[in-house]
Amino acid sequence: MTTTVPRFSDALIAPGPTPEYPGRMRRFGQLVGTWAAKGTRLDETSGEWRERDFTWIVDFVLDGRAVQDIEVVVSDTDPSGYETVATAIRVYDPHAGLWRVSYFAPKTGEYCHLVATPHRNGLRQDGTGTDGRPIRWNFVLVTEDSYTWEGWVSDDEGATWLLVEHNEATRIR
Repeated sequence: MTTTVPRFSDALIAPGPTPEYPGRMRRFGQLVGTWAAKGTRLDETSGEWRERDFTWIVDFVLDGRAVQDIEVVVSDTDPSGYETVATAIRVYDPHAGLWRVSYFAPKTGEYCHLVATPHRNGLRQDGTGTDGRPIRWNFVLVTEDSYTWEGWVSDDEGATWLLVEHNEATRIR
C-alpha cells in the first residue's frame, strides 16, 4: 500500500472552520486573512511608546478546529525580505465552551497562555504573561475590514490595568 505523505503546511492549514461548531469558530474565524497593522508598544522601563508596523496573517488550522496567526515584519537581513517574529494559536475547547490561546515570540522570550471569551462587541483574552503578571488582550473593534487590539498588564492581580500595546489594522486580503 502506497500512501502520500502531506507537506507540513498542507496538513496544518485547513480550508475553513470545522462544521461541528461553526458559530463558535466565527469568533476568531472572522480574523482569517492578511492584515496591515500599525501598533504602538510601551517600554515600561523608560515610559516611551514605540511605533511598529507588521503584517498579521491568520488562517484556520488543525482540521478547522483552531485559528493560528503569525506576525511578520520587514527584514533587511533575511534573504526572504521578512522575518516571522511571533505566532499564536487559538483552539476552541467545546468541553469548556471557551477558547484556549497560546502565544509564542521566541526572539523576545515571550510565552503567554490565555483564555478567550466574547466581551461586548469584541473578544477578551485573559491570562498570564511570561513574567507571571496578569495580562488582558482585547479585540475591541472588529469589522470585516479592520480591527483594534489592546494589550493590558496588571501589577496588582487585576485590580488595575496598564495599557502597554495598541494595534490598529486593515485587511489587505
